Amino acid sequence: MESSVTVIQTAPIGVGRVDTEEEILGLYRAHLSKGRATLAELFGSHMEVESSGAWLTTSDGERFLNAGGYGVFIMGARHPIVMEAVLRQLNTHPTATRILLEPTVARAAEALTSVTPAGLDRVHFALSGAEAVETGLKLARANGRKRTVSMRGGYHGKTMGALSATAKEVYQAPFRPLLPDVTHLPFGDPDALRDELKAHPGEVCVILEPVQGEGGVIIPPKGYLKQVEEMVREFDGFLILDEVQTGFGRLGEWWGIDAEGVLPDVLLAGKALGGGVVPVSAAIATRQAFKPFDKDPYVHTATFSGQPLLMAAVQGAVQAIQEERLVSRSMELGAALLPRITEIAHRNIPDLVVDVRGQGLLIGLELVEAGLAGELLIELFNHGVVANHSMNGSSVVRFTPPAILTDSDVEFLLDSFDKATLDLVRGSATMPKGGN
Repeated sequence: MESSVTVIQTAPIGVGRVDTEEEILGLYRAHLSKGRATLAELFGSHMEVESSGAWLTTSDGERFLNAGGYGVFIMGARHPIVMEAVLRQLNTHPTATRILLEPTVARAAEALTSVTPAGLDRVHFALSGAEAVETGLKLARANGRKRTVSMRGGYHGKTMGALSATAKEVYQAPFRPLLPDVTHLPFGDPDALRDELKAHPGEVCVILEPVQGEGGVIIPPKGYLKQVEEMVREFDGFLILDEVQTGFGRLGEWWGIDAEGVLPDVLLAGKALGGGVVPVSAAIATRQAFKPFDKDPYVHTATFSGQPLLMAAVQGAVQAIQEERLVSRSMELGAALLPRITEIAHRNIPDLVVDVRGQGLLIGLELVEAGLAGELLIELFNHGVVANHSMNGSSVVRFTPPAILTDSDVEFLLDSFDKATLDLVRGSATMPKGGN
C-alpha cells in the first residue's frame, strides 16, 4: 500500500539562507503573533540581525542606538567579559544533569550574593523575571503568608501568580480567576499599607518595586521603602522587593533598596543578570525565608534552573560591572542625561509634556496622551534610536540605555531626541526611514 504522506519541501536551515522582511513577517503571522507583526510594520519591518555594545544593526545595514531593551542591556550587547565566559562554558559543559555537584552554579551564587545586601545568602536561579516572582510568592506562602499586597501601577510579570500581583485590568481580565486574597494599593502611600497590614497581622506578603519601571518610571517619596520595611516587620509580614528591572546598577546603585538600607525577605533579580547574552533571573532570600526550600530540595525546582551556560553569564556580568565601574557610570550618565532630556522636551514640545523623571539610567518622558508616546517612539526610530513604551503607563516613553555609552553616543541620543521631538510637534510621524 502506498503511503499518503505528503513531503513538503522547505528552504534549508543554516548557512547561506537569506531572510527577507516579507518572509519573516509572514512567519510571524503564521506561527507567532499577528499583533507583533503589525507592531513591527509600524517600525518599518526592520529586522535586527546584529548587536554590539550600545548599537544594533538591521538586515539592510542600518545602525540604531539601543536605549531600549527593557533594562536588559546595562552593559550593552555582547560584552567581551560575558561572551568569553559563556563561550568557554558552551565549549565545555553547557547543560548539567542537576544530580551531581556542578561548580558554575555555586560560583554564580557566590558572585551574586557578594553584591546583594548583607543577609541575603540563599539563591534560586530561574530564567524569566516572572519565574523569580513566582519563587518569591511561593516562599511567602511556604512561610505562612497567604495574602498578597502589591501596588497599583506595579508590574511583576504575566504568569498566574505574577499576573495576580500585576495590577492591570487588560492583562488580568482574560485569565480570571487569579490567585485569591490579592490586594492592590496606591504606590507611595504608607498609610494605606499600614491599614492593610494591621488588619491581617502575620498573614501578608508585600511585593513592590523600588521604582515602577513599566508603570512609567514612578519614583516613590524619599523614605517610603524604609517605611514599608518597618511596617512589614511591625505586623509580621513578608517583604519581596522586585528589582528585576531596577537592579544590577540600573538606578545608579547595585540595587534600588541600597540608598535606604532596606533588607527584604526576598530580592528579585533578572533582566541584566544574564549580561545581555542569555536569560537568567534569581530570587535571593534570607536564610530564614529560604528554610522551606532548604528543608526539601525538590519542593521548588526547574529543569533549567542554574544551568552552567547561564551561570557562566552571571559570573561574567558581575565581573564586567565591577571591573568597569558600571554602577557609578550609570549614576553619572543618568545625572547628565536627565536634565538635558528635560530641557529639550520642554523647549520643543512644552504643550505635550506632562513630566520628565528618572533615576540613574531609567528615564521616563510622560506625554499628555498615549498616542503621542507611540508617535514619539516611531520618530526616535526614524532618527536612529530604539526606546521603549511602558506597559502599565502607556503615555510614557522610557529610555534605558546601557552604562557603556561614550560621549559621542550621548550626543547622538540627545541630538536624535531633539530632532524626534521637533518632528513630533510638526505632526510628521511617518513610516520609519532608518538610522544613521
